[in-house]
Amino acid sequence: VQLQASGGGLVQTGGSLRISCAASGGTFSSYTVGWFRQAPGKGREYVARIKWSGGSTNYADSVKGRFTISKDYAKNTVFLQMNSLKPEDTAVHYCGVTRVVWSSSSDETYYYSWGQGTQVTVSS
Repeated sequence: VQLQASGGGLVQTGGSLRISCAASGGTFSSYTVGWFRQAPGKGREYVARIKWSGGSTNYADSVKGRFTISKDYAKNTVFLQMNSLKPEDTAVHYCGVTRVVWSSSSDETYYYSWGQGTQVTVSS
């Protein structure tokens, strides 16, 4: 499965963005889909994940209460709604997939099929 992330942009502190992760050449069926982000000079950081079958979700503490991950079966797409954005949310946001057990699926090393990422920039 190939992934395409989109929807990033420039927003002011406190603003909102919704980014998307669309699958092609396959479906998300049986996968967990995760969002990770990488700021300049830093490693890739876990943001959120969703189990395609069943819909379990989980968030990093840094985004809990501000971000919401969701899915659209018909569009074969996972969304990340980001509200109350802060300058520290500035990063390239990537989506990936994994079939590892749920308890391990916040670890980026288990993910693959990374898309090209989408830049989110939050100005202060």
